[in-house]
Amino acid sequence: MLALGLLIILGLLGAKIGNKLKFPMVTGFIIVGILLSPSISGVIPESILEKTSPITDIALGIIAFLVGGSLSMVRLRRLSKQILWITMVQATMATIFVAALVFLLTPSLISLKYHSLISMALILGAVSAATAPAATLAIVHEYRARGPLTTTLLAIVALDDAVCIIYFVLCVSLAEIAIKGSITLHSIVQPLISIVLSVILGILFAFLSKCFKRIVHGHEEILTTTLGLIFVASGISKVLGADSLLTNMVFGFIVENYMDFETMFTVLEKVENVIFALFFTLAGTHFNLDIMRAALPLALIIVAGRFSGKYIGSYVGGAISKAPKTIKKYVGLGLLPKAGVTVGLILFAAEMPLFEQFMGYALNAILASVILNELMAPPLTKYAIFKAGEAYRA
Repeated sequence: MLALGLLIILGLLGAKIGNKLKFPMVTGFIIVGILLSPSISGVIPESILEKTSPITDIALGIIAFLVGGSLSMVRLRRLSKQILWITMVQATMATIFVAALVFLLTPSLISLKYHSLISMALILGAVSAATAPAATLAIVHEYRARGPLTTTLLAIVALDDAVCIIYFVLCVSLAEIAIKGSITLHSIVQPLISIVLSVILGILFAFLSKCFKRIVHGHEEILTTTLGLIFVASGISKVLGADSLLTNMVFGFIVENYMDFETMFTVLEKVENVIFALFFTLAGTHFNLDIMRAALPLALIIVAGRFSGKYIGSYVGGAISKAPKTIKKYVGLGLLPKAGVTVGLILFAAEMPLFEQFMGYALNAILASVILNELMAPPLTKYAIFKAGEAYRA
């Protein structure tokens, strides 16, 4: 209890200091977690970290639910084909570029078995597709930006996390096949069954929420219902072998578009900051100084691969969809922030025993790459908005 209290309070203070220095709250959370980690100050001992997996599951369930809720069909229908093309191409190329660079360059940094190397490349590639909206939104609001580039950028950011979760589910399945070293009919069919089952469970829980809508009143009861359903959806998914992230994403998507129960998303705002403060500060505590020294080159590889994939992919997607030159040239510069979904997914993978050989190394590399991206991203987003002539405050 003492450790959790310290993580929340000190994480909040770190986030406030980060905001004063023009960094996103997530960066402050992670840095405080690093300072409290067993390998730096030892305030949070290793024995505590071994008991925190339920917190990761809770936060990820809420994140996935909110990601699904951000995918409004009304908004999606309004999106031009250029936004959909750019989203898919840049997310795919970021995944491929990172996976390829990790596969080709990691052997010079660390000795891994061939199957583990493939698995790590797939997982790091998949989590690199996501874009964190907080830093981008902060820059847009700060400079009161509006125009075609800003509209396109915000739409892509909203879609990116959903694409990332789907890629992650697929890549983890492929990574498991690579580790086991053989392809059987079961290894091919099982991931498909998991995906289909996750979709079915998501739909069922959305309809269950509609049943609760008739009997719960007031924000307190709706919040209780929302958290309860997310927890149960996550738990049942694990029991049945479905993917809890995909289940909750589908759950949120159906609620947003077909259940007329938007209050479920509104009430989560009352608790999400507490949960995210705990979650991201806790993520920082997984920092290992010895591993980080070795993982920093891998972090730079991830940053380089992701930047190349996002920028080139945005240009190619824009060219395919005949987007204006300004969008093709600058939208990729606004897609660099990464935090929430990326950190959550890598922690999710870190809890899988099959990947324990390399996940300590991969996790520290991701944490380092998140901090590097959060330092680089705001100036580049500002540059893109100003070059496009869409900033209305200097």
